[in-house]
Amino acid sequence: MFLKANKANHPRDLRNSPSIIGADCAITGDILSQGEVHVDGRVNGDVRCEILVVGTSGNITGEISADLVRVLGNVTGQIKSRAVELAQSARVVGDIQHGTLSVEAGAFVEGRFNHMDTSALKALPTPEAVEKADKADSGAKAEAEAGGVLALEAKAVAVGG
Repeated sequence: MFLKANKANHPRDLRNSPSIIGADCAITGDILSQGEVHVDGRVNGDVRCEILVVGTSGNITGEISADLVRVLGNVTGQIKSRAVELAQSARVVGDIQHGTLSVEAGAFVEGRFNHMDTSALKALPTPEAVEKADKADSGAKAEAEAGGVLALEAKAVAVGG
């Protein structure tokens, strides 16, 4: 009656599906993804992914590291990317380290542009690194709870790959 899920026969490749943070969402914590992330809501934390699109209603406060970053909304924090595209509606407060840079007329930037060799940019996290970070966080929380301290933390980890 029920078929066992088989990854090899799964019709949808999750690497091609972007992780979307809608306009009505607010996330506090770091986001790690092997794929594409679209932010139309609010993120307070670092974002590390392959492709990041900050929509016109998007707002990120934290460090961004990605192969490609497109900003149409607001970013407060450092951007580190092989390619950065700032739309006319973009508002960035922070330094931008880039391999290539495209800035439309009307974009607001308060910070420095630093051109860097793309090989100097760090590699994206592997799924194993994301899993290892999750295990380390779980261990730290367990130690805090064992000592009578309640550790509360909101963390969103998206693995789009």
